[in-house]
Amino acid sequence: MREFFDGLARRAAADGNRTAIVSDNAILSYAALCGKVRAMTAAARALPERVGLLVGQGADGIVFDLALSFAGKEIVPLPEFFSEAQLAHIVQKTGLTHGVTDAASADRVQRLGLVAQPLGATAVPGVTPASEARRIIFTSGTTGTPKGVCLSGTQMLASADALAEASGATGRDRYLSVLPNSLLLEQIAGIYLPLSVGAMIVLPGAHGSFRASQFSDCVEQSKATATVLVPELLYAWLNELRIAARRAPSSLRFVAVGGASVSAQLAEEAWSRGLPIYEGYGLSECCSVVCVNRPGARRPLKNVQIAIDDGEIVVSGPTVTRGYVGEPPANGTWRTGDLGALDDAGFVRIIGRKDNVIVTGAGRNVSPEWIEQVIEAGGHVKRCVVVGHRQELAALIVPKNPSLCGDDLALRDLVVDATHQLPDYARPRRYAAMTEQQLGHLDLFTPNQRPRRALISSVFDRVDAVRVMDVQGETA
Repeated sequence: MREFFDGLARRAAADGNRTAIVSDNAILSYAALCGKVRAMTAAARALPERVGLLVGQGADGIVFDLALSFAGKEIVPLPEFFSEAQLAHIVQKTGLTHGVTDAASADRVQRLGLVAQPLGATAVPGVTPASEARRIIFTSGTTGTPKGVCLSGTQMLASADALAEASGATGRDRYLSVLPNSLLLEQIAGIYLPLSVGAMIVLPGAHGSFRASQFSDCVEQSKATATVLVPELLYAWLNELRIAARRAPSSLRFVAVGGASVSAQLAEEAWSRGLPIYEGYGLSECCSVVCVNRPGARRPLKNVQIAIDDGEIVVSGPTVTRGYVGEPPANGTWRTGDLGALDDAGFVRIIGRKDNVIVTGAGRNVSPEWIEQVIEAGGHVKRCVVVGHRQELAALIVPKNPSLCGDDLALRDLVVDATHQLPDYARPRRYAAMTEQQLGHLDLFTPNQRPRRALISSVFDRVDAVRVMDVQGETA
């Protein structure tokens, strides 16, 4: 980490007036940012070696993260969107006693049994950054029980450097930060990457106040050139552009999308609306990004190696985790659990999750992600999740036209049209049609929009909750 902070100091000395962070209530130059981080060093160093971090989406969250890293602490981000039970699990698993926070989140930190600790500023001349810092990233996964991924600052910076090269990031960029800072992807792509190249970070509003309907206005006002989205935000932004019959602002040059797959049809529409989206693939255990699309390529990052072993993607390189908290250390190679293929040119194709493979009653092994992509590619289904139910394939679908959920005949025609290219063994036998509103009430997806497949499978036993049809289109 020392190299990163030394670079930040050199930039502050050479071009201190350059803007580093713009938020709704503050503008920080590189000189001011460095000053704030250094001033908090004494308070940060007085804390335990391992400390929680629960802060909103404003500039304070970035400054606190940097100050704790400068002091060499092991940071445990406490995501605001986690449930109380999940946060309590993190506290128990890591043995936390203190949580760095702001006034808005102090009560929640205290309810977790932690000492709520603000970071005060004290002028301390001649302070130097620690040689290393660490963090433990808890991901919600699909079961709801978070696992703590142990990463070093060196690993994160290796990922940031490779991602900067892949995306063509420079000091002229203006990065629009819309994802929570507690997400590892945003910490790497939205804090350490832009600051390492001298770019500007734009925070469009305090946590909770930003809405997807503000995307285009935020980009136009800030002249943002880059951002990172999850598919849910991409859907919302595209919907805004459709309703307003407009294109995305021309300042954008690189919009990364991660967390879940993006259908070819959706990607094509995004480009037609002026959104230069580049899909990424990765996991927290490999510092969030393993490979990313870019102009002319879809290959691993420059310092990451990928191999395929019995159909499974295996990653090695300097960004691979040292293991999970409380478990034996990893050996520098990570079996991802994802099925994929690698061609002679180095292009990576993601097929699906190894543990998602469904064995049908006919003995067929089927990857549900393949079926989902085919159904979504038809253009009439916004979201599809295929699960196993009583040894048969069942599909939860969200039609783009919500009125179809109440029209059995039209829904049958949609299903037939969307699946006609699939072989018979890969056609789901049952379908549950939902609107986005119905979906939101059932908690069927994790906060980063990964499907909770076991819970979705149980939906097909609850015909009172949704309209369920068999393959012939008869209402069950």
